[in-house]
Amino acid sequence: MLNVVALMGRLVADPELRHTTSGIATCTFRIAVDRSYVRAGEERKTDFIDIVAWRQTAEFVCKYFRKGNLIAVDGSIQTRNYEDKNGNKRTAFEVVANNVNFTGERSGGSQGNYGGQSNYSAPAARPAAPEPVSYSVGSDDDFAVIDDNDDIPF
Repeated sequence: MLNVVALMGRLVADPELRHTTSGIATCTFRIAVDRSYVRAGEERKTDFIDIVAWRQTAEFVCKYFRKGNLIAVDGSIQTRNYEDKNGNKRTAFEVVANNVNFTGERSGGSQGNYGGQSNYSAPAARPAAPEPVSYSVGSDDDFAVIDDNDDIPF
């Protein structure tokens, strides 16, 4: 079976951090995701999707994201049944976040992907890439002439 969801959208409201009775951090938030197609003569439609994050992911979201921020979420769809105030049986569909990443501008104004994986620490500075090898240096004597008059050896 396969249950994988990847979404990118904007937070509809500030996320709120809560804790279960056993002290596990949880955060429920909603994102607005534009549909990828538009019918001729109509405006683009938007879906509002509920997301649930747990533990370090929940703390990460509540610490770094605010209403209107662009967010990327990957996770899985989960359903749960409940009874509303009037006694009607309802089913809730939500995405349980595995990873959450920045996708837009950081509050400092720079662009990029900052953390968001399971350890949520800032990425280590990357070592400088080695200088590319230049093949323009050399002479024609560096190459051997191949006699192609013979049969192919394979």
